Amino acid sequence: MKALFIACSRAYNEEVIKILELFGQKGFTRWTDVGGRGSKDGLPHLGTHAWPDINHAILTFVEDDATAARILEALRSRDSRSPELGLRAFMWNIENYC
Repeated sequence: MKALFIACSRAYNEEVIKILELFGQKGFTRWTDVGGRGSKDGLPHLGTHAWPDINHAILTFVEDDATAARILEALRSRDSRSPELGLRAFMWNIENYC
């Protein structure tokens, strides 16, 4: 099992959900109005007058490791088309759960 944490501009919100659904991933938790700044060359997304954009964060758990890898690749592909918007995804191994 893998966990995917996705932080992205709110502009990506519906697209990210559609990518998850495309791979049969129904469950997720989403946080809205999440501020941050990318570690590469991204602009701050702070929801302020100076930096008005804001992020969403999504956490989902994927039972099939290969499906998780395909979701991550689809997100990487989407980010490459508009890198200025900001989309980062991270995958972790999940060892135990109830």
